[in-house]
Amino acid sequence: MTPIETYRANAEAQRIAAEKTNLPSRREMHLRSAHTWETMARSAEDTMGRAAVNLAAKANAGG
Repeated sequence: MTPIETYRANAEAQRIAAEKTNLPSRREMHLRSAHTWETMARSAEDTMGRAAVNLAAKANAGG
């Protein structure tokens, strides 16, 4: 499992936990956590995309 998949799985687990709780403050905590995990997944995707662009640029500059 990639880090991005792990982040997305953690976000889903937090959303499920939010649905199961009856306590509003606990629900909000889980939803905030899910949002944080999703943000981390998007950030990791962005980083991977930039790394691919940089690698391609280096390959083109050397060839």
